[in-house]
Amino acid sequence: MMKIPYTTTLTTLFSYGLLFAFGQLRDLFRKFFEWWKDTNNLHGYAPICLGIEDFYVRRVYLRAQDCFNRPIASAPDSWIDVVERYYDDSIKTLKRTTNTSKCLNLGSYNYLGFAASDEYCTPRAVESLKKFSPSTCSTRVDGGTTTLHVELEECVAKFVGKPAAMVTGMGYVTNSAILPVLIRKGGLIISDSLNHNSIVNGARGSGAVVRVFEHNTPSHLEEVLREQIAFGQPRTRRPWKKIIVVVEGIYSMEGELCKLPEIIQVCKKYRAYTYLDEAHSIGAVGKSGRGVCELLGVDTADIDIMMGTFSKSFGSCGGYIAASKEVIEYLKFSCPAHLYATAISPPAAQQIISSIRVILGEDGSCRGAQKLARIRENSNFFRSQLQKMGFEVLGDFDSPVMPIMLYNPSKIPAFSRECLKRNVAVVIVAFPATPLLLARARICISASHTREDLLKALEVISEVGDLVGAKYLLAEPKK
Repeated sequence: MMKIPYTTTLTTLFSYGLLFAFGQLRDLFRKFFEWWKDTNNLHGYAPICLGIEDFYVRRVYLRAQDCFNRPIASAPDSWIDVVERYYDDSIKTLKRTTNTSKCLNLGSYNYLGFAASDEYCTPRAVESLKKFSPSTCSTRVDGGTTTLHVELEECVAKFVGKPAAMVTGMGYVTNSAILPVLIRKGGLIISDSLNHNSIVNGARGSGAVVRVFEHNTPSHLEEVLREQIAFGQPRTRRPWKKIIVVVEGIYSMEGELCKLPEIIQVCKKYRAYTYLDEAHSIGAVGKSGRGVCELLGVDTADIDIMMGTFSKSFGSCGGYIAASKEVIEYLKFSCPAHLYATAISPPAAQQIISSIRVILGEDGSCRGAQKLARIRENSNFFRSQLQKMGFEVLGDFDSPVMPIMLYNPSKIPAFSRECLKRNVAVVIVAFPATPLLLARARICISASHTREDLLKALEVISEVGDLVGAKYLLAEPKK
């Protein structure tokens, strides 16, 4: 569990306290003037947006909304064209201009650089567009399965090392729609406390009992498993019908590698199934890009369900589930994402197939191996330099995700705006995506970044870090 310094905690709580106090005061005045001028237009209806979330959006988020939802006018390559926006009604509405700023992209999940035009992938995606059209206009079980979808599923299964695979049109839905099919009432889901929201919603929708264990702590996972097996189902004390432990390969908000070997050992000991989400690790880590299993020396046969997405390392969209042939066949007959959702776009499917071929060297070149070596080198270089500067950087080496802790609500928009002024585009993350006190800037490194790009980014981030006071640790003295 992450420990926050006392002074940082106090100053952050004080800042949020001021925002909430003045926000409540403004709401009080607004209610008074609405009553005085009789401007309430609800006509007896209850407000649709009500509660602390609505208050947070109006009084906190709107003050920094220019740091979010920034439109771009280019491919999400190492450099992007960010569309400039302006306010004309205080801070309520942002309007786009026709001007753009060329910025260094440190926010996109374009880990291997396939999201931009590629000499091998792009021509084949364009050709598939001409042959199959942009959409199948049908679900997989009706008229939405093309030869590309069959080839893609075979390609993914071979790539991740499982007997079979099923692809869906959206990564988020892969988790949220698959979990309720795999386990239902009478089952137990044990989830890492920092798992992605798609896993959280999938677990909630399953009807199974959900328990969490301390983030990436196999010893606590064992405690939870032992306790739940001993007590059984609530009220009846009957044995659980099924137990699934859900973890991520690389945690998207922490940049931290899963302690997969230890977790598998615990799951085997207590006969629990393992569900591994490799959204941010597949394609990005491992000698041949096969994810954390390859990186950490884990046999994929020890993972019961492997999930991943195509929107990060493969420059496309959608997600997959890889497992035994029996499990995949069952999912194709029962999963809503397969039965009722439109099939993944054929050009997107071709992009995934082509990028996997490049990664494996099946395109006749060594570009895939070069990309994998470059992203690892770039990630480790950037992380080590940030740490030397005195930033509090979460995560592990080899991970392309690097959260820089900001904490204070005043530093969140300031960091983003100052970086943008210097033509560096970064992503900031705050509540509700993270706990209230743990706001951060999330840096995503790509194989398409050159050493010059990284040096420029480090120079800008260091300057902005000094300006907003985001260097919480002692910097190493310059040699």
